[in-house]
Amino acid sequence: MASVEFKHVEKVYSGDVHTVKDFNLKINDGEFIVFLGPSGCGKSTTLRMLAGLEDISGGEILINNKVVNELEPIERDIAMVFQSYALYPHMSVYQNIAFALKLAGMSKADIDEKVRPVADMLQLTPLLDRKPKALSGGQRQRVAMGRAMVRTPEVFLFDEPLSNLDAKLRNSMRAEIKALHKKMKKTTIYVTHDQVEAMTLADRIVILRDGKVEQVGTPREIYHSPANKFVAGFIGSPAMNFIPVTLSKQEGWHVDLAGQTLPLLGEINDNQSSEKATLGIRPCDIHITPDLLSNPLVIKGKVENLELLGSTIQLTSRLGESQITVEAPSSHIVNEDDEANFYIDESRLHMFNDQSGLSIYKPKGKPESVVSQ
Repeated sequence: MASVEFKHVEKVYSGDVHTVKDFNLKINDGEFIVFLGPSGCGKSTTLRMLAGLEDISGGEILINNKVVNELEPIERDIAMVFQSYALYPHMSVYQNIAFALKLAGMSKADIDEKVRPVADMLQLTPLLDRKPKALSGGQRQRVAMGRAMVRTPEVFLFDEPLSNLDAKLRNSMRAEIKALHKKMKKTTIYVTHDQVEAMTLADRIVILRDGKVEQVGTPREIYHSPANKFVAGFIGSPAMNFIPVTLSKQEGWHVDLAGQTLPLLGEINDNQSSEKATLGIRPCDIHITPDLLSNPLVIKGKVENLELLGSTIQLTSRLGESQITVEAPSSHIVNEDDEANFYIDESRLHMFNDQSGLSIYKPKGKPESVVSQ
């Protein structure tokens, strides 16, 4: 196993295009890290710099405490699985998996000794004589993974490996990748724009935007304690509701939400310089009944739209100038145009500074977050 560390890493292309900005991250032995962010945020570029496929404009990358900036890709003891399978069409599955070993000059017996166990692990043994054109998308992706695994590298890199697959195959391949990581315990860095992949696979998630790290944390930390408004809005489906509010402090903090004044049990960061802020609340944390909520905040709204999604219903309601989404069990009977009371789980509230976008609210009883950078 190997640790990986990025120290003040930068990437600047000609024309002063600053793609990666002061990237710092320490990845522990055997950890599964996911780089997550929108297109153009620098996640694939960062991965390619680690692999040696892109030059580094500044800073250092270390593998096992050794600076690898000047090393060729083959000298870094890493293996990479790309978005495109990049299989040789004229070669069989066996030959594709064994190709790097053949180039390294290994004997046929040694190659076979390495290829067979990997093929068994990936359930490719019955397919070893087939050509890539006779394989499904998921099977081709497993061949590409096998080609990387057979080299037994210290670090595995995955660059959006599942984006070409349909939803059902993505689900099964996610489970396979997670199982393989548990079995092999290799340091793994995985790039995706799909938050479901990130939340289900990662030990820790690195949220990137415009080349900068917005937050690093476990999936639970990222979801429940977003460091800023961008992270809060990027993670979660349906997306978090954002509502402009006014804050006041009179024997405790209060929030004015569309003309309704609600008490807050938690604390606002004293550095908040403006009364104006943005309240964030996830659709699943707004309830149609107060059942099981110890300190519900009640807001009144009108149901404008209703969508039945099997086990849940998704409501759209109007609160003054704001529109909110509510996710509730489909067993509740609600109709469009109903005036309704909605009950907010106060412990799930988020508040963001209007200028910086940073999180400024700590609900009562919630531990301090230690995941922002």
